[in-house]
Amino acid sequence: MTSSSHTSGGFGEHGPGSGFPGAQGLWDVFEQMRSTFEKKVMPRVSRGDVRATVLSLLAEEPMHGYQIISEIEKRSGGTWKPSAGSVYPTLQLLADEGMITAEESDGRKTYSLTEAGRAEAEESADRATPWEATGSTRARMGALPKAGVELAQAAAQVARTGTPAQVDEAIEVLAEARRRLHGILAEG
Repeated sequence: MTSSSHTSGGFGEHGPGSGFPGAQGLWDVFEQMRSTFEKKVMPRVSRGDVRATVLSLLAEEPMHGYQIISEIEKRSGGTWKPSAGSVYPTLQLLADEGMITAEESDGRKTYSLTEAGRAEAEESADRATPWEATGSTRARMGALPKAGVELAQAAAQVARTGTPAQVDEAIEVLAEARRRLHGILAEG
């Protein structure tokens, strides 16, 4: 290998420090988008939402903690993935209140509703679950930023590894996408 192949940092001929204008800029935009979406788009969920959601899910079937976290993420379209630090304390609180019981099997605790827990879940059954109440907003707010981040990742990859012709073509695609997005707003 020549010394010039080491200076590209493994990013190909268009990586950061390669002198290709825009490669570092794409990375900067990607990082800015990611941090903006994480801070502003993903809404915080209250402790009551976690409680109501756990009761709602356990009313359907017994689950272990990881299943609860995964199911919430799935049902919210990926916009709400509660941390173990919010789900497990909620499970402990519900157990302390006599709303759920835990059975250990194969090193995992599977949680089930007690009669009191089932009664509380039934009382709130007519209310929308947190992902239903805000689902369309969360899904809309989560899907669009996710698509934007994925687009930025693809553009960054083209900048890192693409030929000059591929980079030019990617720029045209992105410009067209921008025009079409503005067109969507202009129609409404």
